[in-house]
Amino acid sequence: MSIQATADPACNGCESTPDIATLIDGKPRDIGGFGVRRLLPSAARRRVGPFVFFDHMGPANLAAGQGLDVRPHPHIGLATVTYLFDGEILHRDSLGSRQAIRPGAVNWMTAGSGIVHSERSADQERWNPSQLDGLQLWVALPSAHEETDPSFHHHPADSLPLVDRDGNQLRVLAGEAYGASSPVHVLSPLFYVEAFLSAGGTLNLPDDYAERALYVVEGAVSCGPERASPGRMLIFETGRAIRISAEHGARVMLFGGEPLDGELHIWWNFVSSSTDRIEKARHDWQAGLFPTVPGDEREFIPAPH
Repeated sequence: MSIQATADPACNGCESTPDIATLIDGKPRDIGGFGVRRLLPSAARRRVGPFVFFDHMGPANLAAGQGLDVRPHPHIGLATVTYLFDGEILHRDSLGSRQAIRPGAVNWMTAGSGIVHSERSADQERWNPSQLDGLQLWVALPSAHEETDPSFHHHPADSLPLVDRDGNQLRVLAGEAYGASSPVHVLSPLFYVEAFLSAGGTLNLPDDYAERALYVVEGAVSCGPERASPGRMLIFETGRAIRISAEHGARVMLFGGEPLDGELHIWWNFVSSSTDRIEKARHDWQAGLFPTVPGDEREFIPAPH
């Protein structure tokens, strides 16, 4: 995805329970004629561990002839993580990758020194009415890995570990949590988990990471007196034992990790510890020095002024 503007202020920090540092409600954005809810970055919180971006795409019903069209755009210094609940997206990038992204699979693209990609609805998805619902997150890279070679890896749903914890079904999408490790190669300590809480179920969040958050996809969860419905993110205080519950069941995304050392700069789709490096990437994109996307060379997203 592509950040088109600075995120609007979210709701204020939560004071109803000492376990919660911040509450964020998604703000609407447009990406290629398609609406999303953006939660990170926000005025209330810029990042959680190495996660610096969090978009919920949909849920949306697309009429015949409609589709997602995020034109080619560049990235440096980060990894994109795409995970769908419904629908399909065709990923193309400047490495020559062409991958249909479908529900349950993790698609991890490491930009490193620089990559260009597009995200569109495939032609066959446009012929008939369709649905699209999913998430894209960005993970900033440690300074030692900011200039790593770009790469793209697709991980099918059946390659991701499933954990049953107290009657709740957990899928470890990236990193390590609940005694399981995802096959996704990460460059800093983090976790990203899809959790299905049973009716009346309770779940403890991993306590071995400094920064942790959850996002409610379906249903509602409670943490102490705070109740969160779909579209809300809870960011928790460091060092607290966090326990959540779901009276009628819920689907939530759990994520977090260790904050990266040093200063981090974000401009548009570029993340770096150096403002000079971001300026170079801006110049290179405007000058047409980034590689093109095979099969999608005709269009591009211009950098903001």
